Amino acid sequence: MACALGAAVLVAVAFVVPRISTPHYRESLYAASAPIFGSWLPHIGWGTGPAIVIAIVVARYGPAVAAALGWRRLLPVTWAAALAWAFALAMVDGWQRGFAGRLTTTHEYLHEVGGVHDIPAMLRGFSGRILDFQPDSWTTHVSGHPPGALLVFVWLDRIGLGGGAWASTLCLLVGCSASVAVLVALRASGAEARARAAAPFLALAPAAIWLAVSADAFFAGVVAWAVAALAAGLGGPRARPLLVFVAGVLFGFGIYLNYGLILMAVPAAAVALLRGVRAVWPALLGALAVVAAFTLSGFWWLDGYHLVVQRYYQGIATTRPVSYWIWGNLAATVCAIGLATAAALHRLPGALRVPAPGEIRATPGRALTQWRSRADPAALVALAALTALLLADLSGLSKAETERIWLPFDVWVIAGTALLPARTARGWLAVQAVGTLVLAHVILTNW
Repeated sequence: MACALGAAVLVAVAFVVPRISTPHYRESLYAASAPIFGSWLPHIGWGTGPAIVIAIVVARYGPAVAAALGWRRLLPVTWAAALAWAFALAMVDGWQRGFAGRLTTTHEYLHEVGGVHDIPAMLRGFSGRILDFQPDSWTTHVSGHPPGALLVFVWLDRIGLGGGAWASTLCLLVGCSASVAVLVALRASGAEARARAAAPFLALAPAAIWLAVSADAFFAGVVAWAVAALAAGLGGPRARPLLVFVAGVLFGFGIYLNYGLILMAVPAAAVALLRGVRAVWPALLGALAVVAAFTLSGFWWLDGYHLVVQRYYQGIATTRPVSYWIWGNLAATVCAIGLATAAALHRLPGALRVPAPGEIRATPGRALTQWRSRADPAALVALAALTALLLADLSGLSKAETERIWLPFDVWVIAGTALLPARTARGWLAVQAVGTLVLAHVILTNW
């Protein structure tokens, strides 16, 4: 409870400070409803009613259903609930504003899709168009990401599914599948009970506001399945190299969707440490295969990264004050993960059950085996994702919009809700739902 109250105070202060600061400081934030990137505009939409109904049903029956359903039925039910929740929240803003038109603005990927006539040429010349103030500079989001992100929407257009509605549908489907990937990873790590406890919280995640719809939702889904494939490939009595290789391919593609997803190596390492590091070599081969494919196509990841840092400081990042966003980012993240997740944070270190030095009376290998038997997978992945999130914050390359940008980390932090006492689950789900509904109806988000 103390952590939840502290998180609530952080959010309140983050909303209040811009309101009481000088106009110049407030304008320098470039977020009218800071710490959330959007505008203050109380509103309702035809998604309001369905969202309220979904929230009531999941909060009331979610824990019991998650505990009783067969595993193979739990996964699609969780996905369906997450999809319904996210789509209903999007429809609070209306079909065009909340869904079909989200990815069609001049800053977004679809704005550039029509100009890509030759994919190999685009890849070869991608880095040359990253910096701003050139006649052919990429738009904000395309320039700020590796070419894999644009490539996804070009491929979607090439197969006849062009336009904002199809792009948003892809992001919604893949983004909400991250909740299923988390469950798969937890079960593969020997924590099915934790997975079942987390399922209602993942289905009713406040992050759904930005899962529907942003390209970062797609990124979150891809790397979530990378971690899930790694856990599944390393789990069981014998490793499954093919699954581990697939995990590496997904990780590799992930870093060509978003430079910051290199930090997903932290949750991946946590899973590998829990299940066995020696068998991860197929994942390294898979990731290297993707890196080789992009490099041979003419795009070198490190060149793109360094140019993006320059582009970042060509824009409003030079004006947005670190003095606010270094902690305002965390307040925005609380809005995406919810107070229930914050309430579980203090349980994470204790659930890892790391023995004191005096308790270890064995070889290092035996000590690691003992630790693995004690460690709680849900706590480990949540703590690892939180670590990655904090590293992203300290990098200084994320000032604002982190409720969207950090979705790939958020879904794993939400897994920490599995540690909450079962008797409190309904109450915390209600808190999650109320907070999400208030945000969705009071702020008109930009993503």
